Amino acid sequence: MKKIVYITLEADIIHPGNINIIESANKYGDVIVGLLTDEAIGKHKRIPLLDYEQRKIIIQNIKNVTKVIPQSSFDYSDNLQLIKPDFVVHGDDWKKGPQKKMRSKVIKILSEWGGELVEVPYTKGISTTEIITRINKLGTLPEKRKATLKKLINLKPIVKLLEVHNGITGLIVENLELEKGDINEHFDGMWLSSLTSSASKGKPDTELVDFSSRFQTIEDIIEVTTKPIVVDGDTGGSIQHFPYRVRTLERLGVSAIIIEDKVGNKRNSLFGTNVNQQQDTIKNFTAKISAGRKTCLNDQFMIIARIESFIMNKGLDHAIERTKAYIDAGADGIMIHSKKKDVTELRSYCKYYRKNDFGVPLVVAPSTFPQIKEEEMIDWGINIVIYANHLLRSAYPAMIKTGKSILKYGRAKEASEKYCMSIKEIISLIPEN
Repeated sequence: MKKIVYITLEADIIHPGNINIIESANKYGDVIVGLLTDEAIGKHKRIPLLDYEQRKIIIQNIKNVTKVIPQSSFDYSDNLQLIKPDFVVHGDDWKKGPQKKMRSKVIKILSEWGGELVEVPYTKGISTTEIITRINKLGTLPEKRKATLKKLINLKPIVKLLEVHNGITGLIVENLELEKGDINEHFDGMWLSSLTSSASKGKPDTELVDFSSRFQTIEDIIEVTTKPIVVDGDTGGSIQHFPYRVRTLERLGVSAIIIEDKVGNKRNSLFGTNVNQQQDTIKNFTAKISAGRKTCLNDQFMIIARIESFIMNKGLDHAIERTKAYIDAGADGIMIHSKKKDVTELRSYCKYYRKNDFGVPLVVAPSTFPQIKEEEMIDWGINIVIYANHLLRSAYPAMIKTGKSILKYGRAKEASEKYCMSIKEIISLIPEN
């Protein structure tokens, strides 16, 4: 009777390294492939280019593969206990880096029944990550980018968006990664904030910067990134104008617009009741949502309704009433907005929202309650978290320090050494080709 050999693959892009693992495993017995699910890949890395069923068809038709089973996480434990293989075959690259702990765990589990880990020399010069990076440099099509947000919501416990306001901040969100245990942490997409778009132009957040200007900013970001973009649409404008705004954003490849249920002269919500702000009527705002929804070419573009009831100190019941009305009108998601550091009211709303399963994603922006961790948000049933203004807020103090240093010393030496990237880094930050 032939031995059982277990290997794990993403198989999103098949390359010589994958084939080498399969051929090496076949020398020891029948090869069972644990194919990582879309959820597993999405949680640790990115959305796969091909879904699980498509990847399964490919692997099933590769020579020397006996069977394909799903592996629902980067942890091998469940599948190893299920099939108790005689061998696990893996590249030797996991002796270092974030997978080192998993390697030790696999060895320990195999020892329970005398199984053995076989490590194959890493195929140098090629990796799925490098191939994906090269593909991303070519850009992405609007339809593909637009559809990504809904896929992320379905695959991840929480989708993380970070504020952008120009091409360079878009590149930061596109490329920033951090190894955290066995997970490669990253931001899933970009939030084009009205506040920071205005502030970066030296103008107040009062809808003074019109959407013609903001469309150009969006195009600047789209040219150098591939991740999904969610746009802060302020009030959405008039009912007559909103469908045209939706149509343009959808054509550009934006994934969603979030509009707030206010009318009159726009003032930033974080001022609360300290300034004159007026909430729209349910009748008028639902009509605006419906008008925008009818304009959409398909269901990939999302219109998310932002509820300002807590900003206006109108309470939980007021917010819930509007939640139901906006979803009935066709809203693809709800953003519940709060400026209180005390999250008791917000938590109560989230608890009600989760209990009643409204069927559309729930969004928050923790600008005034930064102490709340993402793990808590997941427990509350929050699907999308927006870090709404942090890149601009962090850039401004850094630039002030640099300017003051030059004024203080009458030269740039101290600022260059303490606060600045090197000239070489800045000119090579963005490749010419």
